[in-house]
Amino acid sequence: MKLVLNGRGGKVGRVLAPALEQAGHELVDLDAAEAMVDFTVPDSVEANVRAALDRGIPSVIGTTGFDHARVDAAARERGIACFHAPNFALGAVLMMRFAREAAAHMPRAAIVELHNEAKKDAPSGTAKATAELVGGDPAIYSIRLPGLVAHQEVLFGGDGQLLTIRHDTFSREAFAPGVLLALERLGALPPGLTLGLDALL
Repeated sequence: MKLVLNGRGGKVGRVLAPALEQAGHELVDLDAAEAMVDFTVPDSVEANVRAALDRGIPSVIGTTGFDHARVDAAARERGIACFHAPNFALGAVLMMRFAREAAAHMPRAAIVELHNEAKKDAPSGTAKATAELVGGDPAIYSIRLPGLVAHQEVLFGGDGQLLTIRHDTFSREAFAPGVLLALERLGALPPGLTLGLDALL
C-alpha cells in the first residue's frame, strides 16, 4: 500500500517507517497515498486528517489528545474510515481487556501511567481509555520522567488483597504490529472514527 507517514522524524515515526517498508508498504507524499498514518502532535491531527479526507484517503491515527468527535464527524461527512488507538502495543490492548474483566469483580481501582517527559498529554490516551473500560471513575496518576517509553498498571483493591495488571513497552518497535493490523483492516471499517485495537482483535 502507498502510505504517507506524518511524524516520520519523531520517536515512533523513526521506528515505524522501516517497519512499514519491511512489511511491503511504500512511503509516499499525501497526493500519491492510499492511506495516511499519523504520529504527530494533538494540535496537528485534525488538519492532517482533513487534508487526507479531502483526497479521499483513510487514516490510521496514533497521536493522542485530539478531539475525537470532530475527526469522527469529518470522516462520516466524507464517508471515509479513520482509525485511532491510544496504544498500538498488542499487550497494552490485552492489559485493558483484562482490566475490564477484573473490574466486574473488584470495582475499586486506580491507574498509574508512566511515560517519557516529552509526552504532550497527561493522563495518556491509554489511561483514559482504561478508565472508561473499568468504570467507576478511577483515579489516574501520571508520571513523566526521562528513560521511560510507555508503562501502565491498573491496581484493584479489595479486603486483604491487591490485584495489579501491568504492561510495559520498552521500545517503540512494539507499536508496529498494531499499526500493520490497523492498516490491514482499514478498508473494512465503516465511515467515521473507529476507536481501539480491541475492535480489530
